[in-house]
Amino acid sequence: MEFSLSELNNVLGDIKNLGEGKRDSLNFKNISIDSRTLLKNDLFIAIKGKNFDGHSFLSDVLDKGVKSVVIKKGMQRLLPSNFPYWVVNDTLEAFQKLALLKRKKLKIPIIAVTGSVGKTTTKEMIGEVLNKFGRIKLSHSNFNNEFGVGLTILATDIKDKALVLEMGMRGPGQIENLSKYSEPDIAVITNIGSAHIGLLGSKKNITYAKCEISKFLNPKGVVIIPANDSFLEKTLKEFWKGRVLKVRLLNIENQKDNFKRDENLRGFYNPSNKTILIEENTFEISLEGFHNASNFLFAYAVAKELGIDFASFNKFDFVSLGGRNKIFKSVKTTIYDETYNASPESVKACIKNLLEKPRNKFFIFGSMQELGKESEKYHKEIFNLINNSDIEKCLFICDKEYEKIYTNYLKNKKKFLVLNHIKDIPQEINKSTKKGDSILIKGSRCWQLEKIIGLIY
Repeated sequence: MEFSLSELNNVLGDIKNLGEGKRDSLNFKNISIDSRTLLKNDLFIAIKGKNFDGHSFLSDVLDKGVKSVVIKKGMQRLLPSNFPYWVVNDTLEAFQKLALLKRKKLKIPIIAVTGSVGKTTTKEMIGEVLNKFGRIKLSHSNFNNEFGVGLTILATDIKDKALVLEMGMRGPGQIENLSKYSEPDIAVITNIGSAHIGLLGSKKNITYAKCEISKFLNPKGVVIIPANDSFLEKTLKEFWKGRVLKVRLLNIENQKDNFKRDENLRGFYNPSNKTILIEENTFEISLEGFHNASNFLFAYAVAKELGIDFASFNKFDFVSLGGRNKIFKSVKTTIYDETYNASPESVKACIKNLLEKPRNKFFIFGSMQELGKESEKYHKEIFNLINNSDIEKCLFICDKEYEKIYTNYLKNKKKFLVLNHIKDIPQEINKSTKKGDSILIKGSRCWQLEKIIGLIY
């Protein structure tokens, strides 16, 4: 799927320094922002980020024999006098506009997923469920920012049958920008939680930021949201006038309840065998926990929108990503690796899953970041939940500035040990556990708790 000179001129303005004889041959196979993986027939865009500046690598780019580049105004001095180039005020914006150009050339459904918790797992589940269509393109890992979303779109080709984009944010306006340059057909908001509340100030602001995903949605598209969040429903109406599908997961015991018929899509989860009853279909999923069953319900909703016909029973063996839904068997314990990140909602969900395990239960808990002035409140909520559960012991790791605060709060709660470095964890947990015990490990990314897994036996 090539980019022609006329297409690029329409987006970037007229190319500079191009001789008349070259116009017919100037087509590009792909758009690149990485000089290391750049190919001869790619168009290179020199983007300046926090830790890099693509203009610094222009000499390397030219050595690879490219036909042209996109640079920021004022950087022409870095190019040979007769070399063709486009000059723009903002190369990141130019990159995103070209991603949108590619998106418009794609004739496949595009699904965008956001949410405070579970968006990466939901994205992966959607990709697996949609495999009935054929090859599905997904955001790689957590390519969910202004660079990653564009790169994912540009990496999609004519063999792909659908594109699933994850959209993250660290401030207002960011998801709107991602929506603007991807124009999704289906938007999924998995939930509104407390992640990034320290940056956005309140759940109200988080809700507004997540609803931005609908700003450039296909008018004939749909937004899929949880059914039990009235503020999200109300806020979404300020952004989106089109169709909304609400989904709700309940425990299997509720199946016989007489619900008022409405347009909500309901699923019923049976934790004993990890099955989910949705409409007339029964599904078995490999990932444990109510929260993962809820993620699957979103994936089902997307598949239903795209017309996938399910058999009476489906079994899905989802691949766990690093630090999410991973289970390890050590010499004497079972370790539940949820080390990728942590928010109040995700910690509570993982604790609920831990409490369903047999034998003694232990929790290695790294403090949650980006909660701002609400940090103490949310941590104390988790402590109280643990203290009133049958968890044997919780090893809590926090920064030194908070160590005294939390030690004082937990001084009469014998199942807690407060630490400020992960190097002390293996010895403490190993002397406390017995054969057959379960250990949950979860904390914010800064703690890198995955490093201790191999030291626990």
